[in-house]
Amino acid sequence: MAAGDANRSMEPMPILLKVLSGFSVALFSVALYMVWFYAPREVVMGEVQRVFYFHVAAGWVGALAFLVTAIAGAIYLLREESRWDLLALSSVEIGVVFILINIVSGSIWAKPIWGTWWTWDPRLITATIMELIYIAYLMLRQGIDDPRRRARFGAVYGIAGFISVPITFLSIRLLRTIHPLVFGGEGGSLAGSFNMEPPMFLTFMISLLAFTFVFVTLLWHRYRLQLRAEQLEQTKMKLLLE
Repeated sequence: MAAGDANRSMEPMPILLKVLSGFSVALFSVALYMVWFYAPREVVMGEVQRVFYFHVAAGWVGALAFLVTAIAGAIYLLREESRWDLLALSSVEIGVVFILINIVSGSIWAKPIWGTWWTWDPRLITATIMELIYIAYLMLRQGIDDPRRRARFGAVYGIAGFISVPITFLSIRLLRTIHPLVFGGEGGSLAGSFNMEPPMFLTFMISLLAFTFVFVTLLWHRYRLQLRAEQLEQTKMKLLLE
């Protein structure tokens, strides 16, 4: 890690991060209010349809997080600056959490609509495979002691692993599936499909925006923690060599 990175890791929380954190909390609170009190109750599915706003937003954040990982990995391969590896790692950790939320919330929705917690639908299978790919990323990194080799492995893996994201997105468009389409669907032709009224669409967009700001905030916080952890690791190595 560069000396500048080490020094920055010990700085107090930036004012912009404090403002961003507060704004993200406020926006997320607005999204929660809209989901529960502003958006109308869906006629067929009832209250369980409200899971949709969290389910899709969490999936969006997971995909965005893995995209950031791929981009940061590519930049690391070009520049070999450890900060990009730490950013990629931080983004994967957040992405794994949000994809898990996506899968669990999907199961909560599926039970009353499909009559089962799980079905071997292409979207569910590809989403689970994507989750396992990035869990493996985190586990395999732990087995590499050399920081540079670990960072290069993470960069290449993060870029290659990203192919699972578009595959997951396209699975319900290219394969036979019972998973409803959010956009471009056929109305109510599938169990769980519904047409969004204007209040529903506005709530959906606010939820996406809120989750996006939450992701950026968490990523910044997690990146700062990764910098501190790396500095601590380097300090321990220096003490052992003295």
